[in-house]
Amino acid sequence: MKKRAKQPQQQVLGFLRRGGKRPGAGRKPKGEKAGVSHRHRAKLASRHPVHVTLKLERGLPRLRNKAAYRVLRRAFVGANARDGFRLCEYSVQGNHIHLIVEAKDRPALSRGMQGLAIRIALGLNRLWERTGRVFADRYHDRILRTPREVRNALSYVLNNARRHRLGLKWALDLFSSGPWFDGWKEVGVSRTVQRPKERPTARARSWLLQAGWRRHGLIRVAEVPGG
Repeated sequence: MKKRAKQPQQQVLGFLRRGGKRPGAGRKPKGEKAGVSHRHRAKLASRHPVHVTLKLERGLPRLRNKAAYRVLRRAFVGANARDGFRLCEYSVQGNHIHLIVEAKDRPALSRGMQGLAIRIALGLNRLWERTGRVFADRYHDRILRTPREVRNALSYVLNNARRHRLGLKWALDLFSSGPWFDGWKEVGVSRTVQRPKERPTARARSWLLQAGWRRHGLIRVAEVPGG
C-alpha cells in the first residue's frame, strides 16, 4: 500500500512588532508640544460655569496694549450673550486669554467660543495687517462644578497678571473684567478706576457664579492665585 501524502499545514507567522498599538504610533503632536487634546469633550450642564483658555500662535504681537485690548473688548461686547452662551469674566495676558463663561450645553459653548474666536481673529489680523491663524489650537476648557472651584477660577482669572508678576501691587488689572466685578473684598474698589461705559461681559445666571462661590470668601484685589 502506498502511504497517503501528508496534507500541508498552515503555519503561524510571527510578527516583529509591526502594526497594532506600539510606542510612537498615531498622530504626532503639533509643534514642539502637543496641543489641546482631541478626545471627546465632557458633557456640560447649564448650572456649571466653565474656565476657558485661548492661546495665540507663536510669534504674534502681545495682547496687553491699548490697541489690541480695544479689539478684544469689542469682540467681547459682540459675543458676550448669544444663543445660550455668556461671557462673564476675562483677563488678557501677553499671549493668551482667560475666560469664565456660562453655556446651556456643550453645543452652545462650542458655538459661542467659535463666534468669539472668529471675531477676535478678524479684529487682530486687521490691526496687525496680516492674514492667517491667530490661535494656536482649540480652546482649553475646564468645567467648574463646586463653589470652591468657581472661587479659585475667579481669583485665577481676574488676578492672573499677579501670577505673572506684572507689578500691579494694589491696583485692579485694567486688561481684565475686574473693573466690572462686584465680588472684591475691598468695597467700592471697582469705582476707583476709569472704565468704558459699555460693559464687555454678561451678568452670570448660574447659582455657582452668582452666589455659590461667595461661601468661601470675597476676593482680595492683591490676592495672588495659587500663592
